[in-house]
Amino acid sequence: MNPELVANIVVLFHGGASVRRIALSLGVSRRTVHRALGQVEQARAGVPPERAPQRAAARGSKLDPYEAAVADLLARYPDISVRRILEELRALGYTGGYTILSERVLHLRPSPVVAPVQRFETGPGAQAQMDFSTYDLDFSDEGRRRVHAFSYVLGYSRRQYLRFVEAQDFATTVREHIRAFEHLGGVAATCLYDNMKVVVSGHDGDEPVYNPRFLAFAAHYGFRPIACRVRRPQTKGKVERPFGYIESNLLGGRTFRSLEHLNETAAWWLAEVADVRIHGQTKARPLDRHAEELPHLIPLPARPFDAAEVVYRTVDAEGFVVYRQNFYAVPWRLIGQTVAVRVTEHELVIHDSAFVETVRHRLFPRTTVGGRSPCAGHEPPRDAQQRSEHLSQRFAQFGAAGTRFLEGLLGSSRFGKNQAERVLSLAAAYPRADVLQALERAVQYGAFSLQAIVRILAARGRPKTPLDALADDHRSYLDRVLEGTPTPPRPITDYQALLGESPHNGEATDRERQAGHETENPDDGQAEPA
Repeated sequence: MNPELVANIVVLFHGGASVRRIALSLGVSRRTVHRALGQVEQARAGVPPERAPQRAAARGSKLDPYEAAVADLLARYPDISVRRILEELRALGYTGGYTILSERVLHLRPSPVVAPVQRFETGPGAQAQMDFSTYDLDFSDEGRRRVHAFSYVLGYSRRQYLRFVEAQDFATTVREHIRAFEHLGGVAATCLYDNMKVVVSGHDGDEPVYNPRFLAFAAHYGFRPIACRVRRPQTKGKVERPFGYIESNLLGGRTFRSLEHLNETAAWWLAEVADVRIHGQTKARPLDRHAEELPHLIPLPARPFDAAEVVYRTVDAEGFVVYRQNFYAVPWRLIGQTVAVRVTEHELVIHDSAFVETVRHRLFPRTTVGGRSPCAGHEPPRDAQQRSEHLSQRFAQFGAAGTRFLEGLLGSSRFGKNQAERVLSLAAAYPRADVLQALERAVQYGAFSLQAIVRILAARGRPKTPLDALADDHRSYLDRVLEGTPTPPRPITDYQALLGESPHNGEATDRERQAGHETENPDDGQAEPA
């Protein structure tokens, strides 16, 4: 009987619990409780334990005559399946079942030999290792939340950077790398990773295919990313093992109010505990070894890598763009247009089609859903004339059909301007040709309403992809920029002054060449001597 179970039964019994209560609390039978108490009493009284009754001899099995054949197949083909062994035994006359064969194969199949993991050390500044570890923590102010521990460890000194984040996406991973580099004063020449999508986008056979965006980040700081072999976590032991230390020494026995409080505690723990302990492998303090490693790290660049995320959104009819299920207001003049949204750690910056900044918002936390962030100029102006002029300009881009539809809409509906802005938002979701065809058809039949355009596009249109939207926006932008008479090329003589040359000292001008032709001798075709 399990000694731990016997000890628990004895403790509960001497604490006054009944046999029935002990059996219910430990999930065993009352017979087991009586037997455990009897064994303890016999041991205390010095009475030798009774001999266990001998089991009856096991009956023979239909598989016994074929056990040698099974062993021979497993010896020759260690990875052979049970189903394939059954086929061979059927040919030899075996009439038993599959289940008993699978149990016997499990007993006879040799256990795989696990190669010992050889620990290796690297020189100062040669290697670092990075990984995430996920935890579900109960915060006193924020409730239960899932957080991810970002860990970056220098291989030589074992000095670590640690921070808890809300996501493992590209922007967060790169941002925490930058903080780790700044915390440690430099960058190791190589860094080991598992096959996370941020670093490795796929595999070509056994070779990893690295994410081009992450390679650009690595080139900016001068280090080389190295992906470990698949299902080989021992390769990154220097960063994997400290997670157990984090769980037992940092997270164990502590409560945290919020994620911010957790990171404040983690920063204190790194400086006061992890950096100054005697490391079990190096037998030295990571802080002291880091002082030796620091001169060998790659220096930080003058300008950090831009880790901001850029996405494209279409401004809806109410003048908002959506990011992470929250709404951010955009000036009303951009309704229906595709805008560039640049997302930093704390801000969301919106740019128009010419990539000119229009508004900045404080980024909602990831735990917020349905938030609305207003901005100045979001609502349509009270000046009706200004609003009408803007709508006229936007619909004029669709030609005569757009102008005629707007006039009919404003003349037939009291809320024509609101409907016109919603039509513009539809124009951002469908190709320009489909919208133009819908406007022409609506004008043809005198259907001056938003509902008419919606019905026509639903029946005849095809929503455009994000690439189509970007192409339309940039095409219209270039058309506005390049409209008008193009500037003619300048003569070469206008640039000679920039080179410090006089037109008379350099190549002859057009006027001089013309004069030279006029002074040529008409008889022999040669110019007159100077």
